[in-house]
Amino acid sequence: MAFLQANIYSNILEMEVSLNIILPQRTEKKIGTTTKGKMTDVPVMYLLHGMGGNHSVWERRTSIERYVSDLGLAVIMPSTDLGWYTDTTYDMKYWTFVSEELPSICHELFPQLTTQREKTFAVGLSMGGYGALKLGLAKPENYGAVASLSGAVDLAGRVEDLLSIRGRNYWEGIFGSLEKVQGSVNDPVFLLEQLIKEQKEVPNIFLCCGEEDLLLHANKKMDALLTAQNIVHTFETGPGNHDWVFWDTWIQRVLEWLPLEK
Repeated sequence: MAFLQANIYSNILEMEVSLNIILPQRTEKKIGTTTKGKMTDVPVMYLLHGMGGNHSVWERRTSIERYVSDLGLAVIMPSTDLGWYTDTTYDMKYWTFVSEELPSICHELFPQLTTQREKTFAVGLSMGGYGALKLGLAKPENYGAVASLSGAVDLAGRVEDLLSIRGRNYWEGIFGSLEKVQGSVNDPVFLLEQLIKEQKEVPNIFLCCGEEDLLLHANKKMDALLTAQNIVHTFETGPGNHDWVFWDTWIQRVLEWLPLEK
């Protein structure tokens, strides 16, 4: 595997953005792992950080590079600040960046990446879990599978939880009036309902959450909604809280779940 650190310019955000990238590379080692695999049409996973994180946090807090070493999978880890993968009211278009511009730039810089929906995935934790699910539901034509680890997947229905984390000015700077998030393009429940109404194909969805995590109720609610709508998905829980001990363990489960040629 090759590990790259890149600084790219985003025309959408009008600023430099940092990326960490893991790419498959054919290697023959006397000590360690020998990596073989396709160097074209490479499956790609966009791996999103949570609040307080950045492009480097998955690499620093987990063994993600080692976990994907034999999978032939490219991993794109962008920094998106505290923008909640949303086009904010203060005119920072993080949603447009991550959903449109970032894939375009990555395919320009790394032409070996697949363009097939079935081999393109979005995964994230907490805020990034919200972002990954949002990508899958708002751009279902682009993603074959999405996974949310401890995701804030019901933020529209739990305004009081948001206000316990940061003040109203912060949240309304991102989403506008919090009372209007429900039923908007920033509401995963609304996005799911629109997909069902339009009879569009829903990506494979994986949800997981720690049994001691405050966001467990939100994930149970999303699981119940998906079940009620007969949407095929996976929901799993296990011991753990909202922390890297849980995420380092469960990203391995996500990689097992992804439809990769193993």
